[in-house]
Amino acid sequence: MSHPAPGRPHVNGVPLVDDGEPVDTAALRQRACTELLRQAAIEAGLLAADDPPPRAGATSEAAGAAIERLLDEALQLPEPSDAACRRHHAAHAARYAVGERVHARHVLFAVTPGVDVNALRRRAEACLLDVRNTTPEERTAGDHFAAAAAASSNCPSGAQGGALGWLAAEDCAPEFARELFGQPEVGVLPRLVHSRFGLHVVEVLERRPGTVPAFEQVRGAVAQSLRQQSFATALSQYLRLLAGRARLAGVDLDGSATPLVQ
Repeated sequence: MSHPAPGRPHVNGVPLVDDGEPVDTAALRQRACTELLRQAAIEAGLLAADDPPPRAGATSEAAGAAIERLLDEALQLPEPSDAACRRHHAAHAARYAVGERVHARHVLFAVTPGVDVNALRRRAEACLLDVRNTTPEERTAGDHFAAAAAASSNCPSGAQGGALGWLAAEDCAPEFARELFGQPEVGVLPRLVHSRFGLHVVEVLERRPGTVPAFEQVRGAVAQSLRQQSFATALSQYLRLLAGRARLAGVDLDGSATPLVQ
């Protein structure tokens, strides 16, 4: 194993960051999990021992393929039973609604190359607290959310007060849609919404519920949701097992669950 510079995060001596590279906590955890899996693939004989360590978090193509094979072999995933699918559908039927619409607006804090993600998060959290704690005087004086969007949003919609109009789930990035649809909340959401574009402060102005199909019509989608849950749980357990055997420095995987599948 290599010997990283003192203070640099590493997994069994393999550094997770390049010299001077800024990496936020979530990305560092993801790199650590990937490196644990890469080293496990080498140990299992699925990857050559001289596979190059990742650079800037990117593994070799061979490592990516080997990790997939490793997980196929290591994770035993049961097929969801009909009874489990029916229970899940009964508890979460709104998630499978067809035709649901959400009228929303947002303030986007975009994650761009070189941005200080921790500072960006602090700005986004401050904005969220500000618009959620608007005083009666501020509400009387004008549209506080629209003013925040105009002042802070990195989205062109900021010029229109952050307005996104009426949205369907298919109009949004999947990770954004998961936070908006199949939920009862109206008003400024109490948490930041994370997407591939950055951090969003979101206000739901109105909801139009869709039609909830019968279980038989969405059984395949329900089963896939349960498969994904099983995979996330099994991967989390496997990563904890690998982490318990590894020598880690500069990264805390406690509570990180399954960053690889978020």
